[in-house]
Amino acid sequence: QVQLVESGGGLVQAGDSLRLSCAASGRTFSWYAMGWFRQAPGKEREFVAAISWSGGSTYYADSVKGRFTISRDNAKNTAYLQMNSLKTEDTAVYFCAAKLGRGIPLVTSGYDYWGQGTQVTVSS
Repeated sequence: QVQLVESGGGLVQAGDSLRLSCAASGRTFSWYAMGWFRQAPGKEREFVAAISWSGGSTYYADSVKGRFTISRDNAKNTAYLQMNSLKTEDTAVYFCAAKLGRGIPLVTSGYDYWGQGTQVTVSS
């Protein structure tokens, strides 16, 4: 079992930056690929970024490529999402997710554990 807790969300203006954190506890963090997803009101949860257990491979949605950076610190059992040049359309609840074993899923169904989310609101 893995517990995930997101933090770092908030209200910012367009063009600002935020860094989200996802603290993991439970089983060995380095065994898991990690992903970030987001869900805006009235919309389905969508993929944002993912990272391999080692941090050597990363993937991004086209909508955030070049603006967001996913990273992890296995010594701290924490994954991060650095978000720069935020836009109003980035407003959503952001969730981190963990996947045990091989593979780096880009869809929600590929993940085994989820955090409860952190709200990010970007005003114009």
